[in-house]
Amino acid sequence: MDLLVVGTLAFDVVETPHDTRHDILGGSASYCGACASYFAPVKLVGIVGEDFPARHFDFFADRHMDTEGVTRAPGKTFRWHGVYEANMNVRHTRDTQLNVLADFRPDLPPNYRDSRFVVLGNFDPTLQRSVLDQLDKPKLVACDTMNFWIEGYRKELDKTLRRVQLLLLNESEARLLSGEHNLVKAARRVLTMGPEALVIKLGEHGAMLFDRHGHFNVPAFSLDEVVDPTGAGDSFAGGMMGYLARRGKVDGKSLREALVMGTVMASFSVTDFSVDAVRALKASDIKRRL
Repeated sequence: MDLLVVGTLAFDVVETPHDTRHDILGGSASYCGACASYFAPVKLVGIVGEDFPARHFDFFADRHMDTEGVTRAPGKTFRWHGVYEANMNVRHTRDTQLNVLADFRPDLPPNYRDSRFVVLGNFDPTLQRSVLDQLDKPKLVACDTMNFWIEGYRKELDKTLRRVQLLLLNESEARLLSGEHNLVKAARRVLTMGPEALVIKLGEHGAMLFDRHGHFNVPAFSLDEVVDPTGAGDSFAGGMMGYLARRGKVDGKSLREALVMGTVMASFSVTDFSVDAVRALKASDIKRRL
């Protein structure tokens, strides 16, 4: 089955201890869609400016990513500038320019509205619900969010959480949303808010899945070197949801297998800047690492 991915498309400036790259392809939809495309056809929804080059659309087409849902608007594409310390778990945002993203109102093409598997990237929970209002009958909706929405838009976020089946958070977000420090207690609390399953991303320590069957932990894949962690969480979501869309079903076993696949795709993503590490993967590369 196809996977609908709604999120951001961006130009990034990324500084790490390895190098600095300017105006590279970024955004949650880029990472998520690229990784998901190894398992299922992807339908992208986002917004870009007049400065977004054709070569990026060519890449999406090469990866079987349908871009009918991507709006090209007058103005500049969303831009983000981040700097990583020597410990790349620590990142500082130097600049954020919303540009055309400030007017983003997701509008699904008619042939996107029957999507059964959906990823809602990290954006305004009111707009996330507007996407859900346009869908016919989704089977699995995965949602991402962040501290900004948890702290400043809690009532709207709570409404959205009641309509999604899978929520993806990092440790700090899980603690903030739940009010619990212990992650097991935090997960139990979050699962009373609406989602049927919760993934807590632990960075270099892997990920945890909580659902009605209990919980399941997956370690991160050990790497000699991490070049750029930007987009790791979105790559994880893409691998996980792409796998589930390919399977076409959602049960305890499939969710656990998908958690592992998400971990695999994130492990490739962080070995280069932007989506470069996942541009030309082979099925044998993924299978070997799995």
